[in-house]
Amino acid sequence: MERYAWNAKVLPGMHEEYKKRHDAIWPEMVEVLRSAGIRNYSIWCAGDELFGYYECEQGVAYAVETQASSPVVERWNAYMADVMEADIDPVTGTAHLLREMFYLPPTTP
Repeated sequence: MERYAWNAKVLPGMHEEYKKRHDAIWPEMVEVLRSAGIRNYSIWCAGDELFGYYECEQGVAYAVETQASSPVVERWNAYMADVMEADIDPVTGTAHLLREMFYLPPTTP
């Protein structure tokens, strides 16, 4: 399974609003993420820095293409623009993929 990681920043004073919006994520946004094959999605925060990670059941290219073609993702990005700053790839409509530097795969019994 391929993995995707991205980073962004929460704007000053907007941490609580950022969390609130994700706690009430739109059902249609969840549907897009699921249809893109995205699983185990989590977002972490350290100071103002955000780090997102998810696994792509059908590969990164499929996940990116599905999100890029979704008007829901476009609306979500606009909705979040006043609480966060992200470097969005204009081709994919998603945050730029971070380069993997290390991976320790799970052990098998």
